[in-house]
Amino acid sequence: MKTLALATAALALASLAGVAMAAETTSQPSSGATMEKCYGVAMAGKNDCKAGAGTSCAGSAKKDYDGMHWKNVPMGTCTSIKTPNGMGSLTPMKS
Repeated sequence: MKTLALATAALALASLAGVAMAAETTSQPSSGATMEKCYGVAMAGKNDCKAGAGTSCAGSAKKDYDGMHWKNVPMGTCTSIKTPNGMGSLTPMKS
């Protein structure tokens, strides 16, 4: 009986560990939407991470709509986001 209880507990723990790892590696907000990197749409100090030499990470954008910084947006919406500098891009752009 103890072996069955231990096996059940081990299985439950492994299952929880798998769920935790999956949450870390996917790009999904709590709404369940898949996200993608969109360059040139972030406001100054509001970017999600770096995209090239001289940048660090989140919040490092010095100007609005910098083409070298990205923001996570719902999958499929990036290139339809209009900014004063044009549309969002799935790849880094010259600013």
